[in-house]
Amino acid sequence: MWHEYRELMTELKGKDGRFDSLFEKHNELDDKIKDAEEGRIFLDSMEISQLKKEKLRIKEELGVYLANYKK
Repeated sequence: MWHEYRELMTELKGKDGRFDSLFEKHNELDDKIKDAEEGRIFLDSMEISQLKKEKLRIKEELGVYLANYKK
């Protein structure tokens, strides 16, 4: 995910609250989706779909944030 921003992401981790918040939420959603798809937690298909949409929204927001980041 966002290979072209790898260095910037490393630089921002722990130093930029907005980035940290979005990145953490994206990872939490990713973990929850995986847990549901692998049967560790129960979510119906509609709930999983909603989580995937939210994860995609956050991913897009992170992409815009990184692309427009000014040091």
